[in-house]
Amino acid sequence: MEAKIPTATVEDCIDLSKWKAERTPSGEVVPLPTAQPLRYIATATVERWDNNRWMVTEYQSDGSRTC
Repeated sequence: MEAKIPTATVEDCIDLSKWKAERTPSGEVVPLPTAQPLRYIATATVERWDNNRWMVTEYQSDGSRTC
C-alpha cells in the first residue's frame, strides 16, 4: 500500500513573558537566561495517524523570529 499520510505545518507564538521556573522544594524563582527571547516563533510538523489524531513529528523553535 502506498497511502499518503496527511501532514500539516503549524506555526505558533511561544510567549514566556509570564512564565517562571521554580526550584523545588524551596520555591525559589530561577530567572530565564538573559539571551532568552520572551516571545518567539515555533514551528511543528504534524501527521494524522490511523486513530484520526494529529501527532507532532517535528518541533523547532526559532528565537531569532519574534512575535
